[in-house]
Amino acid sequence: MKKILGLTIAAILGGTVTLFGYLIFFNKENTIQSEPISVVSQNVSQTLLPYSSNLDFTFAAEKTVHAVVHVKVRSQYSEYENPFYNFLFGKPNYQSEPIPIVSAGSGVIISNDGYIVTNNHVIEGADILEVTLNDKRTFTAKVIGADGTTDIALLKIDGSSFPYLDWGNSDNLKVGEWVLAVGNPFNLASTVTAGIVSAKARSINILNKSAAIEAFIQTDAAVNPGNSGGALVDTDGKLIGINTAIASPTGSFSGYSFAVPQKIAQKIVNDLLEFGAVQRAFIGVSIADITSPVAKQNGITATNGVYVSDVSEGGAAKDAGIKGGDVILKIKDIPVNSTSELQEQIGQYRPGDQIEVTVIRSGKEKTMLLTLRNIEGKTDVVKGDETFDLHGAKFRTLTSIEASKLRLKGGVLIVSISEGKFKSAGIKEGFIITSVNRKSIYDLQDFRLIFDNLQGGIYIEGIYPNGISAYYAFGI
Repeated sequence: MKKILGLTIAAILGGTVTLFGYLIFFNKENTIQSEPISVVSQNVSQTLLPYSSNLDFTFAAEKTVHAVVHVKVRSQYSEYENPFYNFLFGKPNYQSEPIPIVSAGSGVIISNDGYIVTNNHVIEGADILEVTLNDKRTFTAKVIGADGTTDIALLKIDGSSFPYLDWGNSDNLKVGEWVLAVGNPFNLASTVTAGIVSAKARSINILNKSAAIEAFIQTDAAVNPGNSGGALVDTDGKLIGINTAIASPTGSFSGYSFAVPQKIAQKIVNDLLEFGAVQRAFIGVSIADITSPVAKQNGITATNGVYVSDVSEGGAAKDAGIKGGDVILKIKDIPVNSTSELQEQIGQYRPGDQIEVTVIRSGKEKTMLLTLRNIEGKTDVVKGDETFDLHGAKFRTLTSIEASKLRLKGGVLIVSISEGKFKSAGIKEGFIITSVNRKSIYDLQDFRLIFDNLQGGIYIEGIYPNGISAYYAFGI
């Protein structure tokens, strides 16, 4: 009995100890494991909250759609005449009716009194510009000015209290940042798409004009025909670009779109409003991207910056002390690592503006103060009605309205002509020069640039106000 009682007591005590140990150790382990799971879950939740709020585009979309307009362009072209039919049978004895051509794009209201920024290619050749707001009100717009080198145009509609967008700052835009594209693709009014900034200062060689500035913001926001001239905005609804082009083998969106950055678009608008003409500043250098072959050929150890191959005599860079072989690292405090980035920064300034340029020479950095100049090497601004005298003729830039009536992209008008080489060649007053030696002429700046470097013969193409084309050749 004593043995049985002892074994029973031992068994009870052993079971009690085992149960007590189980409760302590196993419950403690479970408690330890569950706490980190709870903490991790909480941290993830806290991290996602601000990220989710950044993906709410409703504020930016609501703010933007009311300020983006539908621009309808009406132009007229005469019916096509078959020259072989006319030669064999004579011209028909009836007057052919002009054929109306209608195209469309987008625009952005940038002031409450009705100024609208859009693309130059949207309004080219327009006889009538019709603007429709998001609330379906329709207005006739007039062209204030246009610039083919940046593909920016400024329109005006009459009225007040229009919804408009504030300018943002494209210099602060970062790759990977969310943006919205707002416009009228395929005549679908007030369409909003979203994407991220894929790249900055992108050159895609679509403007094909002398002194063109291509430093586009590249995004993957869907943009299609009809979006041109529309808004690219940040998540605060600030205007940081004007949608301009797409990269596509089909003509429709295939993944990438391009916008003129705010810094360039706003500068062009301000120039047109203040001076009636775009003020182009020049640094006076020949530049190249620093690729591996360029670096190896010129003994450059790093590939950042922009290589200066030569400087212009009497130009801003030479006078500031910049030399061929220097590498430009920064304009003010903005780093530049490609020719398009350098052009974007210089394109924000006017002749007469002073900027700091940081270069590296023989391994040492130097910062120089440089005064930008115009195409003539002067610091004067250019007025919209400025004229230029050459060989007995006086020239001025064709206005946007004059160009639209003749369906031209630009040109230089001969205001008056007296004895000299132009008159001797048979050119008459009123002739509009559109090409010199097979190079297109869009404004007085193009014209001067070509003649400053011209030697020998000259071949001029153009048109008279009555629509008759003419060609002239003579020696300089």
